Amino acid sequence: MRILFLSTSMGMGGADKLLLTAADTMRAHGHEVRIVSMTPLGPMGFEARALGLPTESLEMRRGVPDPRGLLQLARMVRSWRPDVVHSHMVHANLMARMLRLMVRVPVLVSTIHNIYEGGGLLMAGYRLSNGLVDHMTIVSDAAADRFVSERIVPRSMLTVVPNGVDVDRFQHLPAGTRESMRSSLSLGKEFVWLAVGRFEIAKDYPNMLEAFAGVCERYPDAKLLLVGRGSLREETEALLRQRNLEKSVRFLGVRHDIPEVMSSADGYVMSSAWEGMPMVLLEAGAAALPIVATRVGGNQEVVGEGETGYLAPPRDPAALAAAMQRLMSLSGAERRSMGARGREHVRMHYGLQRVAEQWEALYRELLARKGMQLSPQLSQEQSATR
Repeated sequence: MRILFLSTSMGMGGADKLLLTAADTMRAHGHEVRIVSMTPLGPMGFEARALGLPTESLEMRRGVPDPRGLLQLARMVRSWRPDVVHSHMVHANLMARMLRLMVRVPVLVSTIHNIYEGGGLLMAGYRLSNGLVDHMTIVSDAAADRFVSERIVPRSMLTVVPNGVDVDRFQHLPAGTRESMRSSLSLGKEFVWLAVGRFEIAKDYPNMLEAFAGVCERYPDAKLLLVGRGSLREETEALLRQRNLEKSVRFLGVRHDIPEVMSSADGYVMSSAWEGMPMVLLEAGAAALPIVATRVGGNQEVVGEGETGYLAPPRDPAALAAAMQRLMSLSGAERRSMGARGREHVRMHYGLQRVAEQWEALYRELLARKGMQLSPQLSQEQSATR
């Protein structure tokens, strides 16, 4: 089948990364795939192109409605005639619904990637236009409960399909990767925490740094590595200086070797104020890292308390510090056992192939309802007659 993925962005976010890996997997399954980003392409967009995935941008400015982008998208759809348009994140979801008023879209699926996707105006947009979408998926049970309880999306048109990760990419690293990565980062035998994510309000880095300052009082040699970028990077650096953590916290910027960087860490920490189903938490699990995270969104579906890590209330630095110290007090063998259980949990419930298969099954079911029966793979003859 022909699948057009429409995304609000193709930058560094977890949704962007999931879309890239899912599109590549769908192509491997024999489908024709295209990616369209509303905003200018970022790292995930350029990586998609490098993989040979047709990827385009509508070049819309973030936060600025532009009808020219919708008209351009409509031209793309008329020309390529996809069987399925699958939109991701709130702005793309609403644009895809407007698209359906302009051009034929056999099946439209939308995915919600967070427990909070925007304010009242955007949620009203969902409520008013739910009749224009065939089905919606959402990345966690916690997010589904919120959208249904607040009557934003009817339960009947919502399916939980969690994010997925390629576990093998994080497990099968060359021998000596951990040692060489730690050496390249000038790390010794000290305990190393890692956090990967955008420097934005939702990730609540002030909470993390306050907690880590408490950790350092008991473990002065501990290190914290921060990977990512974002609009609050300078504010985060200023807070680090206020807490005298310059020697203990390092900013690594944007990295394209996340599995290798994760191999260098001893524990993963996430301090988010809210989440959907964070891709990076699944990646940390795939990397067999024991995890300390806040109890928000889908985090508690990934982290089993005392089994694969520890959970703390959001916006509570003292509780987060206590959870981090609790993990650090375990023996190396206990932490490795915890990480191994986490990896198996991610493999069983969040493997990328499983997620791709759930989406494919949904596409086929919706197409079948409309009398469009597709074989497992479009033959060359079928494709040529379109």
